[in-house]
Amino acid sequence: MPLVKYNPFETEDLPAGLRLFSDTVNRLFSDAQVRPWSPAVDIFETENEVVLKADVPDVDMKDIDIRLENGTLALKGERRFENEEKKKGFHRVERSYGTFARYFTLPDTVETDKVKADYKNGVLTITLPKKEVAKPRQIKIEVSSN
Repeated sequence: MPLVKYNPFETEDLPAGLRLFSDTVNRLFSDAQVRPWSPAVDIFETENEVVLKADVPDVDMKDIDIRLENGTLALKGERRFENEEKKKGFHRVERSYGTFARYFTLPDTVETDKVKADYKNGVLTITLPKKEVAKPRQIKIEVSSN
């Protein structure tokens, strides 16, 4: 009896419905135009503020929407695939394009009226100042000698 090498990724022997599902999943993960993307985000806290930094290279500021509502920071935007570039004869497209949305729950200690955003070198920095009551204070203790 001849040995047959089993290939779990071979779709020819699959039933039609399962083959269609397999083809759809493969296309989802191989086509950069369809694959969703989400910018990487760092969040850190200093004594006076909470800072959020998002990597959004090749995203125009006009395509970024930042909203604060009910203690939630919504960061939405879109990285567009330039039509002129399609004519250049790409051999490979691995970067993802399309819309993204990220949501972050903010602590009650953030002063939402004074939020600032800055965009430089493909990095969006959102600075969320803390309320005065949330800032750490040092209390001097006096020792009395009795």
